[in-house]
Amino acid sequence: MTLTTPIVRQLGRNPYIPVWQAMRSFTDERDARTPDEIWVVEHDPVFTLGLNGKREHLLNPGDIPVVECDRGGQVTYHGPGQIVVYVLLDLRRRSLGVKHLVQLLEQAVIDLLQQYTISAQRKPNAPGVYVNGEKIAALGLRVRKGCSYHGLSLNVDMDLEPFSRINPCGFEGLQTTTLKALRDGLAYNQVTEELLHHLQRMLANPS
Repeated sequence: MTLTTPIVRQLGRNPYIPVWQAMRSFTDERDARTPDEIWVVEHDPVFTLGLNGKREHLLNPGDIPVVECDRGGQVTYHGPGQIVVYVLLDLRRRSLGVKHLVQLLEQAVIDLLQQYTISAQRKPNAPGVYVNGEKIAALGLRVRKGCSYHGLSLNVDMDLEPFSRINPCGFEGLQTTTLKALRDGLAYNQVTEELLHHLQRMLANPS
């Protein structure tokens, strides 16, 4: 079966909760004929706590809201200057397991950074992408009815201070970084388009 390229929806800047609720509704209402979609969004400042998240990793959230959501993983931060990509995929139709999808998402980011001559790595038992031990991209997924939602976030040009108010992804002392700190002069929209290119390439040939 020929797999179609997912429909890309550019949502601009939006609060977290309405987009999360829309993802859940999309997944609940879709059927075997529903095309896959990729949503790209920039969120207002928010901490999200995954299904396995422990509130002890919220050190000092202050005035930034905390949302308990239904993705995997612990606590992370979303805010302006960060690209968030949600993958709404029929995994059965694509013959993809969750671990394989995580690897594809990570590889898309790794390939993007390699394009900018930045060497990035995975870490065993710590999903995401790292540069010199600092986290630049986070992943968290949920699967319902054989379909995925949630996805990945990539720190492009953002204030990292809120990460100091949490143990990012449940790891005490984990440092974060941004693409701007590693390679200045890259425009947010340019990075978004190139990340989508790598992601779509990985999904078209997932072996």
